[in-house]
Amino acid sequence: MNVSYRWLSEYIDLSGIAPQELAEMLTRGGIEIDNVPSRNQGVSKVVVGYVKTREKHPDADKLSVCTVDAGQAEELQIVCGAPNVAAGQKVPVALVGAKLPSGLDIKRAKLRGVESQGMICSARELGINEKLLPKEQQEGILVLPEDTQVGAEILDVLTLDDAVLELDLTPNRSDCLSMLGVAYETSALTGRPVKLPDPERELFKSADKTSDHVSVAVHAPELCSHYSARYIKGVKIGPSPLWMQNRLIAAGIRPISNIVDVTNYVMLEYGQPLHAFDAAKVAGGRIEVRLAREGETLETLDGQVRKLAPDMLVIADADKAIALAGVMGGANSEVSAATTDIILESAKFSGSSVRKTSRLLGLRSEASARFEKEVDPGRVVPALDRAAALMASLAGGHVAEGVAEALARKPEPAVIEITLGRINGMLGTSLSALEVQTLFARLEFGAESPEDGKWRVTVPTRRGDITRSVDLVEEVARLYGYDDIPTTPIEGPTTTGALTREQAIRRELRSVMTHAGLHEAISYSVTSPERAGLFAELSQEAKPIALAMPMSEERSVLRTVLLPSLLDAAAYNLTRKNNDVALFEIGSVYHTDEATLTRLPREKPRLALLLTGSLTPAGWNRKAEPADFYDAKGLLEAVFLRLGLADAVTYEPARPEGFHPGRTAAVLLQTERGPITIGYVGQLHPDLQRSFDLPDAFVAEIELEAVYGKADPRIEYRTLPRYPSVERDLAVVVDRDARGASLTEAIRKAAGELLESVSIFDVYTGERLGPDKKSVAVAMVYRHGDRTLTDEEVSEAHARVLAELEHSFGAELRK
Repeated sequence: MNVSYRWLSEYIDLSGIAPQELAEMLTRGGIEIDNVPSRNQGVSKVVVGYVKTREKHPDADKLSVCTVDAGQAEELQIVCGAPNVAAGQKVPVALVGAKLPSGLDIKRAKLRGVESQGMICSARELGINEKLLPKEQQEGILVLPEDTQVGAEILDVLTLDDAVLELDLTPNRSDCLSMLGVAYETSALTGRPVKLPDPERELFKSADKTSDHVSVAVHAPELCSHYSARYIKGVKIGPSPLWMQNRLIAAGIRPISNIVDVTNYVMLEYGQPLHAFDAAKVAGGRIEVRLAREGETLETLDGQVRKLAPDMLVIADADKAIALAGVMGGANSEVSAATTDIILESAKFSGSSVRKTSRLLGLRSEASARFEKEVDPGRVVPALDRAAALMASLAGGHVAEGVAEALARKPEPAVIEITLGRINGMLGTSLSALEVQTLFARLEFGAESPEDGKWRVTVPTRRGDITRSVDLVEEVARLYGYDDIPTTPIEGPTTTGALTREQAIRRELRSVMTHAGLHEAISYSVTSPERAGLFAELSQEAKPIALAMPMSEERSVLRTVLLPSLLDAAAYNLTRKNNDVALFEIGSVYHTDEATLTRLPREKPRLALLLTGSLTPAGWNRKAEPADFYDAKGLLEAVFLRLGLADAVTYEPARPEGFHPGRTAAVLLQTERGPITIGYVGQLHPDLQRSFDLPDAFVAEIELEAVYGKADPRIEYRTLPRYPSVERDLAVVVDRDARGASLTEAIRKAAGELLESVSIFDVYTGERLGPDKKSVAVAMVYRHGDRTLTDEEVSEAHARVLAELEHSFGAELRK
């Protein structure tokens, strides 16, 4: 927002406050001012001149010799090269001795033998951005209005002796996107009163009534809470007065015509965007605020034909859409030189609706920037009246009596309760009730003397950013002065920071995985419906939760399982020649059994991992080792070992969806209610591998909620063994479907406390054993912590093991 210092001074007395001082004051009050450039870029001794005659230069086809009255003692002879110079014009004239922003010093000179006593200037030569001028004045010399006084200083005529405050506003301070908003802010900081414009109500006394020409209907009240319109007839389209053009240019807006300029002027003044329709182009004089129809298009004022979506809010007449609500008008209702009657619009559109339309169409405007941040609902009609009064004054229009409007809900000021103790307690100050009351008065907030130490503060609708008591505390702090707030030591009990149990366990999980060589992935919590439907057993058939406003179809639902995100990451790496991928992720999935949410979904923490390619690269002394099922299972075993759950977790063959049917195991955790399945580990199904363009990939995903409850990440230390161990091997023939885990568990129970470890080191199948048999070789280590074992003790334990295997599995000692 660019704020003209001279324009601002019309609403509040700025005497004794220089532009730079005001900028510093506003910045210290929370409204940051980036820069305060002067509109005068170095112009001096430039006045208004009247071109009395224009003759062709005798020796140059492109030069003219002009006689100019510049209010000096004598008329001036000036040679001018601009093609648009003509007798009867009033123009800027740089006198001899003048200085221009380009660094040019004007002197008497001869051009092709003809003396020139000055220079007729263009806008660019005066340091004005010609792109902000009306189109007809962007080339050649600057032509001034006929009523401009000859001899007047050009700095006064074009208000170049002005400074512009460039405001860098935070989104919550949309009230300062207007001159009046900045005036109120300045008033609060200085204590000086605000002078509001008077719409001159007598202009609205007319025989005509707006209701005879305009009717309004709002079909989407949730997106447009207030729509109002006035009817102005008999306007004459032409340029706006120079003072208005100067103010628009200072704000960075190009003047167009008196009607359009009035709407922009009042938008800058009140912060309320307005739009003027050519009444003759509005079918039936009927205004409808509705959602766009399927396939509907609209050519906007920038000449682009735009295809509208059904959730875009439009302004329409009885036949067609005529404007994008809050964004831009349509070319089919544009005010032109032939326009005589105006329908003037002022409304309160939903900021989210305008923002969505603007983003989808890639169309931004000064109006949309204000609606997106929410305009003051209390200024809809006052801004309409102000603009109608200006149109009557500057365009000769006659304003019909009354307003055609539809009001879904009346704006009400917020009422917030706050105590003096809360203010002083939060700021560390010792302000009195009178001081706080004075600050509220400077803000023009209604606050009566506190009862029982409590104020009920009425906040005007223009300050929509103030909704809670802490917002009022901030306002007191701003006006009192941040530099004046004393430094107060923090008091009260302190709590030593610590990780929660779940945080500590997640940290241990990361440590185990990263030390094993895996990289942590952090992926989106949103995915596509197709990805959310993979791995039905892991998603537990939860229904995908759709987002209300998704970024894209690929990010439209909350994920129900982690593995698809790791598959995408692996595929991304493989296409970039990273062939060895080892990833893990600790994150949440979201489950619900409701098709339409009526309660919050369950957020479930999980651990997932993926291995593909080689775990260790090939070297001169070793071959590459491709990842396999046992690597993935070993990673889980390392996790459970670190969390003290090695004896509480078992594995069973399983065939879940998305996994290889013969190379997958369910992960079971023993609980007080028996074993529960907390996840799966195995090879990815070949069909799924092909769909992701992956080689053999091994994955796992487990629930962490049950793990959190049983895990014991404390480390127990044991002394190194002092006595020798005894190793015995055993090879038995058992049924082919006998599980290795069951065999080792039976061996532990039979051997008793003397058994230190047991492991399977060989499995053999062949014709010699028969089609339904296999040989399993087991290595056992026996040790006693306090003495050396005897052969008899070991033999006795070994015999128990063999007897248990023969009894439970029908095992035979292999010979």
